[in-house]
Amino acid sequence: MPSLPLLPPPTPSAPTVGIISQHRSGHKEEPDPRAKDQHASAAERSPLEASAEAIHFLNSLGKEELQMLFFSETLAMVSNTGEPQGELTIEVQSGKLKDKFDVVSHYPFVHASCRGFMDKTICGNSVRGYLSWNLRTIEQHSQEFIKFHILPMERKMSLLKEEDRLVMNRSIKEGEEIKTEVTFIPWDSTVGFISEAANLLLLRVMAWRQMVPNNARFLALDTEGKLCYSTYQALGSQTIQVDRQQAEVFIVEQTVHSDQGIPTSCQFYLLSDGHLAKRIQVGSPSYCLITKMPSLREEDEMEPHPVFKKKPLMWEEDMELYSKFLDRKEQLRLSHTRYLQQHPDAQALISDFLLFLLLRQPADVVTFAAEHFGPFAMHRPPSPALRSSNRRSPFRTFHTESS
Repeated sequence: MPSLPLLPPPTPSAPTVGIISQHRSGHKEEPDPRAKDQHASAAERSPLEASAEAIHFLNSLGKEELQMLFFSETLAMVSNTGEPQGELTIEVQSGKLKDKFDVVSHYPFVHASCRGFMDKTICGNSVRGYLSWNLRTIEQHSQEFIKFHILPMERKMSLLKEEDRLVMNRSIKEGEEIKTEVTFIPWDSTVGFISEAANLLLLRVMAWRQMVPNNARFLALDTEGKLCYSTYQALGSQTIQVDRQQAEVFIVEQTVHSDQGIPTSCQFYLLSDGHLAKRIQVGSPSYCLITKMPSLREEDEMEPHPVFKKKPLMWEEDMELYSKFLDRKEQLRLSHTRYLQQHPDAQALISDFLLFLLLRQPADVVTFAAEHFGPFAMHRPPSPALRSSNRRSPFRTFHTESS
């Protein structure tokens, strides 16, 4: 994340594809429409694309892997002379986001903020972003400020996915002068784009896997809000001291290759579970350092499911089970006897059926029972006056039931 924790004061940027307006003491200046067309044609001539290695790495990410990297961390900002200058906090958790149909979906939510001093001047910034499970930016809001006594500066930027495009709004306030800019980026052109929020989670993935994809070239935004290339390089492992403990860290260097100026590089010292132990921005008068050793997370090993063999239940040999069986048997016998005593017609009906069954001894017992008990059916149609040669089935049909 090139803009964390400190950035030099921004300079006014050239117009890009979109709408630019400038306000100062009530004055408003409309942009030249030719600038929009010129920039659009330039973008069409040389579109930036992420490498296949970068896209493959992002497509290999999984929901379960990213959820292992949901945690918060705090680092202290220290000057090169050892003086404390502020604090940096990074939090990754599951967030809820509604779409235009009010459907709630769960996405990784990244929130990073820092506040400190630079040459005795209060400064700080913050980033809040929602990402897809392959780190595509759905929504992000960032803010930076430096409270100079003469000319305070504040810079804001928002990224929002709308239909088939990514809308970027930027505003720079220097004193009373405000410059705004709106840029529309086709959604297909953002494949492999890594925002500031996505960069924090991507670094944790690299630390978790202990590898950086070879020849991977991602897309990013420079300090002027222009699309450019971003690369990562593994610098190996190193042992550092954290809270009086020796810790092994995996070093990753990120370089943002801006077309407007010199590349900016930042080195991240990462613990095995993704915690950031140290952050050094090349050329910055300060760095970030972890002060307390966290409890490192480890990947849960899936144990095989236990297999329980079926054992025969020797209930007759179990005195307790056999006693329960006898008690239940006696309860059912008494219940059946009591019911037949209260309903003597049931016993007479069953006895009559058994008597005819034994006398006739039919081959089809089910059909014989249906014919025997058929006259007792409430929905049985009346018998015809003249017998037909086609014998009617004694079973009720669906048509008879519906009628």
